[in-house]
Amino acid sequence: MEFIDNLNFDDKGLIPAIVQDSATGQVLTLCYMNKEALEKTMDEKKIYVFRRSKARVMVKGERSGCVQLVKDVFVDCADNSVLFKVEQTRAACHEGYFSCYYRKVDENGGLTVVSERVFDPKEVY
Repeated sequence: MEFIDNLNFDDKGLIPAIVQDSATGQVLTLCYMNKEALEKTMDEKKIYVFRRSKARVMVKGERSGCVQLVKDVFVDCADNSVLFKVEQTRAACHEGYFSCYYRKVDENGGLTVVSERVFDPKEVY
């Protein structure tokens, strides 16, 4: 796809990708994609990521079954990041929450969990 060739991948061949729930607008996660992950995402309309910790491409939800179905794709003004609006199945976070952003910074700088767990990660991973 033409837009992929215009993106500014970093020196490791990665680009940040923001994933947002298409129905609510809630930000689900920030991940990284290489060209292969982005091409697979566009071809299959499911989010693929480059797992830096495992140095490989994988479909989001590979183990949990919590896939993200792509509805819309946006590119920022400088071609430095991609935004995906998705239909999220079950939960986006490997900790079992709908969004990876389930903790809020309180006025003392601490973290407070502000969401309910959707599943127990011990039962999935």
